[in-house]
Amino acid sequence: MLVDLTQMQPGETGTVKEIQGGQGFVRKLQSMGMRPEKRITKVSSHFWRGPQTVEVDNTRIAVGFGMARRILVEVKR
Repeated sequence: MLVDLTQMQPGETGTVKEIQGGQGFVRKLQSMGMRPEKRITKVSSHFWRGPQTVEVDNTRIAVGFGMARRILVEVKR
């Protein structure tokens, strides 16, 4: 099942399949370690469109709600 990062549940693991955005956006995420075919685990999310925290290679990063909606992740439910 392909969902965006905001639709993942805390503790759920998935594989990044696509990052929708321009070169600058994609490059920024890649510099934080998030790139296609990378396994990520969602750690938490805040109410009211707050930042989404994910773990990538034992590193926790937070991305904004708008950015998270453009990151498509394959999860098994």
